[in-house]
Amino acid sequence: MKFAFGSPWWLLCLLAIPLLAWLRGRSGPESAFVYSSLTLVKGITELRRSRAGSWLRSLRWLALGLLIVGLARPQMSGGEAPLKASGVDITVALDLSGSMIAEDFELRGERVNRLAIAKDTLNTFIDERPADRIGLVVFGTDAYVAAPPTLDHDFLRRVLERIELGTINGEQTAIGSGLAAAVNRLRELKSKSRIVVLMTDGQNNAGKVPPLTAAEAAKALGVKVYTIGVGTRGMAPVPRGTDAFGRKVYGRAAVDIDEDTLKRIADLTGGKYYRADSTETLRRIYAEIDRLEKTEAKLNKFAQVEELMLWWVGPGLALLLVELILGQTVWRKLP
Repeated sequence: MKFAFGSPWWLLCLLAIPLLAWLRGRSGPESAFVYSSLTLVKGITELRRSRAGSWLRSLRWLALGLLIVGLARPQMSGGEAPLKASGVDITVALDLSGSMIAEDFELRGERVNRLAIAKDTLNTFIDERPADRIGLVVFGTDAYVAAPPTLDHDFLRRVLERIELGTINGEQTAIGSGLAAAVNRLRELKSKSRIVVLMTDGQNNAGKVPPLTAAEAAKALGVKVYTIGVGTRGMAPVPRGTDAFGRKVYGRAAVDIDEDTLKRIADLTGGKYYRADSTETLRRIYAEIDRLEKTEAKLNKFAQVEELMLWWVGPGLALLLVELILGQTVWRKLP
């Protein structure tokens, strides 16, 4: 932890306080009243001079000093660490079609559907890319921008957490529209590297943009596309409801991933196609993408700064208030 001042020049004003105190305390000619007879003031001739005035002045100078220190913006900084500014912008295009409900993955010992494992793996990927702008596009029958590329990864995680199957119409799969929306999010960004991670478990059967047309646009814009086919090979367990005891009842559905199209998209844009048929395989895929998409960058530093102004201004204002109350009540002086 490190203590510093954000506006240290205000501290020069502290040098003026002793001068002002000296000028305020200079003795002038003694005050006097003219009376016709000393007997009129006989009762107060032996009263001692009150020190209330000096106490009030001390409170005032102390309050002024605290306010000046507050204006200098005292700060406590800590947590300084290197930060790599990678210059990579990423948009993830995530399939939310109904087939993502198939539970052919395991997470922490429990069977989960494809969307759950995709979200968990994506969260880990976000953690590994703290200096990248990352956006999210979801697609089913249509494509939607869930989050534009952003460095606010806490916001991105909250958006990802809220996404569930049924959030959008998932009766069909518009892979081309999803890819086009993801590429469009990167079009105006002037970063060193722009990539799309496209995750799907089916074939394109909706939308007005063919997948390869979207891939051509990505190639023209210099956007690299990594494609991931999500799902085991053969048949996958699909929940069909529950039995009388509340246990899930499963059916079987064929896994129908258009691997040829996904490979052509990746080849056309300079990316790579992956088949994720298990939890560990999907994690390795994201780890490899993370390793491949590294760029050289200068090191910057960041620090968490806590402003301490209120800890000085607050007591200063409180002392001024006390000085005002005492000066107008118990230590009130004659005009």
